[in-house]
Amino acid sequence: MTDTILLTGISGFIAKHVAVKLLNAGYDVRGTVRRLDRAKEVQSAVAPHLTAGAGALSFVQADLESDAGWADAMVGVVAVVHTASPFPIAQPKDEQKLIRPAVEGTLRVLKAAQSAGVGRVVLTSSVVAVVNDAKPGVLQDESDWCDVSFPGTTAYSKSKTLAERAAWEFVSGTGIALTTINPGLVLGPPLDIHYGSSMQIVERLLKGRDPMVPDFGPPVVDVRDVAEMHLRAVQRPDTAGKRFIAVAGPLPFPEMARALKAAYPVRRIATRIAPTFVLRLLAVFDPVVRAILPKLGQVDRLANQRAVQEMGMEFIAPEEALLASADWLITHGRVKA
Repeated sequence: MTDTILLTGISGFIAKHVAVKLLNAGYDVRGTVRRLDRAKEVQSAVAPHLTAGAGALSFVQADLESDAGWADAMVGVVAVVHTASPFPIAQPKDEQKLIRPAVEGTLRVLKAAQSAGVGRVVLTSSVVAVVNDAKPGVLQDESDWCDVSFPGTTAYSKSKTLAERAAWEFVSGTGIALTTINPGLVLGPPLDIHYGSSMQIVERLLKGRDPMVPDFGPPVVDVRDVAEMHLRAVQRPDTAGKRFIAVAGPLPFPEMARALKAAYPVRRIATRIAPTFVLRLLAVFDPVVRAILPKLGQVDRLANQRAVQEMGMEFIAPEEALLASADWLITHGRVKA
């Protein structure tokens, strides 16, 4: 009998890629959606990428903010891959709108897994749960944690950190083998037009919406590598009990802009670095700009050796991931050619 994996939030940018990896590895995948009318969307996105012998794809309705559906979702599964979590560009005024569903939703999934006797969980966290802004410029690894009390820590950073910490605390003593994957800014080609916030950054640069770019460098990873790491975590018992940073390297926004300008020289892509005082003024009116203020002038340095050495990962270069994103957006008409 084929093993079944429960994949939460299967309609997400990362999750669709994870579904393809799992299905092509021969697993049956049961995906959770908040509304069953999203199932056709996911099927259409995934189907062109499946190979001969791929597993079966099915769906179940379940919401992170409700207990309904989770017990049924867990029946007969050998592992849970929990990817469902919001990723906004702009931070909400009330940080609990992000924190509460992230923490409670993660615990809801883990409790349902425990009740059903599921012993294996892979959780999609984030590098924001790793980076400690009190240590700027220091190379950080899986032993580091975001300091949620540090001034300027965003609601999103708090939500991912507190959710991951809650997960580790919950599984302690339960027998559940937990692995977390902590991606940076996830770029690369989507499987359909429902691609979320990270791709919208590239879209914004290509459209030339801003006359200048901010001076900070997010760690970048290709979505195809993130999906591969989830698959390897499921397949390798020795990854249990560990966090894995999913990052190919930093890609500062000025470098992003220059790479895009070189690839698309006729496009009006801003490459000038925005002065800090200008961004502070814009932040009064633009929540997206306001969200990046704490990171100005920083390049987060993160070690990916654990993923390379223990998972055998060979990461796609950040610029390659960026250009794959841009090519997809233009080819599929999301940005005018």
